[in-house]
This record gives sequence, structure tokens and C-alpha cells, in this order.
Amino acid sequence: MSPISIYLHIPFCTTRCAYCDFNTYAGLENLIPAYVASLAKEIRGVGGYSVPPRMPGADGKAHGPSAHSVYFGGGTPSLLSVDQVAQILEAIRDGFGLLPGSEITLEANPGSVDLALLEGYRRIGVNRLSLGVQSSHPGELRLLERGHTFPDVIQAVLAARKAGFTNVSLDLIFGLPYQTITAWKESLLRALSLDPDHVSLYALSLEFGTPMHAWVGRGLLPEPDPDLAAEMYARAASLLDEGGFQHYEISNWAGRSGSGEGNGSFAACRHNLQYWRNRPYLGFGAGAHGYAAGVRYANVRSPSGYVRRIEAGAGYNYPVSPAVADQRDVPLSTEMNETMMLGLRLLDEGVDESAFKERFGVGIEEAFPKPMKRLQEDGLVRWDEGHLRLTESTIFIANQAFCLFV
Repeated sequence: MSPISIYLHIPFCTTRCAYCDFNTYAGLENLIPAYVASLAKEIRGVGGYSVPPRMPGADGKAHGPSAHSVYFGGGTPSLLSVDQVAQILEAIRDGFGLLPGSEITLEANPGSVDLALLEGYRRIGVNRLSLGVQSSHPGELRLLERGHTFPDVIQAVLAARKAGFTNVSLDLIFGLPYQTITAWKESLLRALSLDPDHVSLYALSLEFGTPMHAWVGRGLLPEPDPDLAAEMYARAASLLDEGGFQHYEISNWAGRSGSGEGNGSFAACRHNLQYWRNRPYLGFGAGAHGYAAGVRYANVRSPSGYVRRIEAGAGYNYPVSPAVADQRDVPLSTEMNETMMLGLRLLDEGVDESAFKERFGVGIEEAFPKPMKRLQEDGLVRWDEGHLRLTESTIFIANQAFCLFV
């Protein structure tokens, strides 16, 4: 059985950020204990109905396909206590088993963690921390309605190192209204001064229904400047290259000091590589998405609705649980298209021709003669030792390549 990845959605926040359109809710912290219990029940239930049949693991228990990465995303997973995270991990071990050396990531807001909490997370097996830094400037953090300061970031990183974390990732956002190149460079350099093992950089996206989208629509904020955002991205890529980071995915850079997956000792995020390689993953929790056994699915978004469905108990049919709100079979042609779109985001790895042929029984050019002819004539892709990769200049217009596989 191929190893799977497991995503756990923790939808709770103390406040919602102005740009966030994720499935998150403020003021529902009293639901956390029941939600954690439901997560554990859902995990064990899906594991018990796994296909292929459950197999005995090294611990003598019967498991579904073993997991090699676990990701606590949100929301704010760091609102969970150490005991609550341990309860969820125990359910994963019972339902699926964790392979030795599995990557276990937990997202955290810098102002929501301290040394005692991080020591507890590390003690129960969490080995990768992802901190939502976003900016180092107070004005930009206020605009984003973030609840932390950059000194909070510094303290969080220092506490993580003291707690024993050797794989710390920092997220930042660029292309903000009123943001200058100078301010963006300062934020990035301040983040790099903390010696992170991994960096994720995202251009601001104005999503419908968010306060920031409304502010721009009413003329209270200027529209983001895509040309300026592209320049910020290019400056960041140059700085990170000078700093020895590997630009392994369009929005992600891996440093050499971590324990992730990548070339040599680069700390690429193993969990996200599972997505980009279009490999199976299970999503648990309210609004979580999954893709396994040829099925793509999404759970009900409401946290209280999710708890009610799981407590009802009926409706497990791997990979879905009673919480499923939408599920559909993925045709082979769609799986092939998605493998191309996702794989081309991996700048060094790209799409492996031999792996593609082993998986689908045909080579890339045989499967996609017209798109491949167009991509190569337009200079958007290149072959390199059996891997199809985007050309360097295509990174800025990658959607032109991806749209040929829609």
C-alpha cells in the first residue's frame, strides 16, 4: 500500500483576519472538546473501513494504508491543548498507523504559543511548526487584522527552537494595498534573520465575502497592483536564492537545515508534496477535503453540523465518513490532467515521465499531444533528464501552461 497523507482541519480562531476566506469561525472555542472527540471518531471510523483491507502494523494493530505525513491546518490549530492534539494523533495511530519518521506539522499563530505549549507538542510527536508571520510591519498587520506583532514572531521562533523543533516554516504575504518594495524586502529579511527552515510566500488574493474584498469594492483600499506584486516576488526569489534556499515549488522555498523531503537535506514540506504529486490524502474535520481510492470529497463546513453528523455514527464508506457533503468519482482523464497541473508547480522535480507512464500506462506526450506541442512551441516547458519542467520565465505566467490541462 502506498503511504497516505492526513489533513486535519481545525476551524477555530479567536478573530478572523480581513483577507481570510478559509472555513474558520471565531467565538466557537467552547465547541473544541466535542470537535476533537468527533475528529478522533471520524479518523478511527474511516480507518476501520479502509480499502485495501486493513493490514497489521508494527504495533500488532490492524491499520488502513499508513500515513507518512499529518498536517494540522486551520483556523488556528495552536488553540488545541497538548492533550487534544495527542488524542487526535492516537486516533491516527489506531486507524492508520504512522510510518517511522513521519512529518507532523502544526500551524500556529505567533501570539498563540509559548515554550510550555511547544514543548508539549514536540513531546507528543509534532516535529514541524508553520508560523503565520505575514508581515513584520505593525501597519500591515493591522490592515490584515492579524492579532500578533513581529516581536511575537521572534519569541515564537526562539521558543520553538528551545522546545526542540528543527523544522520551522514561516509564511508571508506580499502585494498588500499600500505595500512598497522596500517594506516587503524588510519583512522578508527580518523573517530570514530568524533562520527558518522553510519559507512560503503568497500574493494577496481578494476573495469574495472577505472584509478586504468589500473595502476594495467600496473604494476604501486600492486594488492590488499585479505588476508590483510580480516585482516583489522576483526580488524575494533572488534574496532567497542568495540565502541558499531551494525554490522547489512556485510559492515555497526550502532551506538546508530542516528534516523535510527534497534534494539533499533541503526541508521541502512532505505533506504538500503529496498534493503536488497528486497522491492520495484524507481530510478530516469540518470543511476538510480529501482525495483517495479514486474519490474526491468534501465534508460539511459547519463545525456544529460536523459534530452532529459524526455523533450520529452511520455512513462510513472509505474514504468518506458521515460528515461528507460532496463526493465524486475522479475519471482517469481528470486524474491525468490534475497530475500535470499540480506537478508542473514543482520547479525542480516537475512531472516525472517514468512515474507518469508507470501510473497511467502512457507517456506525457502520448497522453497530451496537442497541449505538449503548444507548450514546447511557446517555450513554456522544457525536458530535463526525463522530467518535464516549467521554464524559468514561465513561473510568472504559469496559468497559461496550467489552463491547457483543464
